Amino acid sequence: MAGRLFDKLEQEAFRAGIAARTKASMEWFRSTVSNRKVSRAALIGDGPTRSRQVYGSMYNFQYDPKTKATLPYYDRFPLCIPVQKAKGGFYGLNLHYLHPLIRAQFLDELYDITNNDKYDRTTKMNVTYQLLKSTSKMRFFKPCLKHYLSNQIQSPLLLIEPADWEIAIFLPTESFRKVDKNTVWNESRSKF
Repeated sequence: MAGRLFDKLEQEAFRAGIAARTKASMEWFRSTVSNRKVSRAALIGDGPTRSRQVYGSMYNFQYDPKTKATLPYYDRFPLCIPVQKAKGGFYGLNLHYLHPLIRAQFLDELYDITNNDKYDRTTKMNVTYQLLKSTSKMRFFKPCLKHYLSNQIQSPLLLIEPADWEIAIFLPTESFRKVDKNTVWNESRSKF
């Protein structure tokens, strides 16, 4: 479904005359995609998956936090950009912690630090923690940076192809526990 869903949405955008990676395409995908019903299991089952993350790529995966009992809330299906190695796993930017409109703004900033403009599997975001904290235009990272333990990942990593990044940020795949998404987004706003 991931491959077919993304392909279908790209075809719809093309037929509507929408150019990729523009403000118009972000708005079109936001209005078209945000109300779709999406099966998380089907996304992983139908897409290109990996067993290990590549820094600067984007993934969805099932996650069960080791410390979930003490967390005020958490996302069971992160939309994550791994940033760097961490003890037992990696630090990653879970974009679900941002309201979709702010995700789009943040993704625009991240597009500026890709290694190329092909938007194929060779395209990666040259993102590091040092870079994120060194510039105010990357301030949206603050509520998103999370430590993911490799042994708590409960599914293959669904690779989100670079051409599909702007679609993925609007898919309603967040799976917050303990609070609703609006509570998370409101609290995240206070952090930047």
